[in-house]
Amino acid sequence: MSSDRRRLLAALGDAVRRNQRATDLVDEAASQLLGINRTDARCLDILDQHRRLTAGELAREARLTTGAITAVVDRLEQAGLVRRIGDPADRRRVLIEPTDTARRLSGELFGPMADAAGALLAHYSDQQLELLIDFHRLGAELQERHAQWLRERARPEAGEAAGGAR
Repeated sequence: MSSDRRRLLAALGDAVRRNQRATDLVDEAASQLLGINRTDARCLDILDQHRRLTAGELAREARLTTGAITAVVDRLEQAGLVRRIGDPADRRRVLIEPTDTARRLSGELFGPMADAAGALLAHYSDQQLELLIDFHRLGAELQERHAQWLRERARPEAGEAAGGAR
């Protein structure tokens, strides 16, 4: 591998890591402003992206237990950020969706950044945008697989199999 290639890959790795830390800072600040914890904010973001989900679907997306999701939804509902509604297609199912208040607050907190990103992305061609989408999709898949790998190592039997190291 050429030194130019190594330099580019290192610079890309640094840029990705910096972007992840910056995203973490935004998520932390937004959570504080909303008066909710980071897990609840992550679940609210998932609901905002999907519009509405069942508790089981939200649990899978957030990688939480159904019991934990019940507590998350209770807290978000108490904060006025989500509501439970009946599924019009199946009266036995309950769906969870963000409230108008949550959507308004999301616009207030993230609208300025979305506007700035729109101006920034206007400089990219459609082909470049497709490359960025692909990079982020593949990167998310890589991170999800690695998170699973790390979770497996955190299990007690995995730690014992690895010589007790955790």
